[in-house]
Parts: sequence; C-alpha cells; structure tokens
Amino acid sequence: MAASARFDRALARLETSARELSGRMQRQQRMEVDTQRLVHERARLATELDKTSARAKRLDDGAHEVSRRLVEAMENVRAVLQKTES
Repeated sequence: MAASARFDRALARLETSARELSGRMQRQQRMEVDTQRLVHERARLATELDKTSARAKRLDDGAHEVSRRLVEAMENVRAVLQKTES
C-alpha cells in the first residue's frame, strides 16, 4: 500500500511538472510570436522613416532652391532700380 501511495504522489508531481512545463512552453511561443511581430513592425517603421527622411530632404533642397531664386530675383530688381535712379 505504501508503494502505491508513493507512486500516486510521484505521478501527481509528474503531472504538475508537465502542466508547468506546458505553460512555460506556451508563454515562450507567445513571446516568440510577439518578438516576430515587433521585428516586422520595426522593419516597417524603418522603411517609413527612410521614405519620410528622403521626402524631407527633397523639401529642404526645394526650399533652398526657392530661397536662392528669391535672392537672385531681389538682386535683379535692386540692379534695375539702381539703373533707373541713375
């Protein structure tokens, strides 16, 4: 009878360990899925950032060109005004 009781206790401990292991494995799988999701999201955001940075550079280059042309136009107007004052 004592051997049967020890066997039952050992079997109960084994079942508990198996449930705990199963729970840990499920948590590990969820973490792996979450990690993959984060990796994909990071890649998407990096691509979006690259596109936005390229657009910002184009806008900045355009603003510099507009500024250069405005300065040139103001110099031309100033030169014409000086000629008419002379």
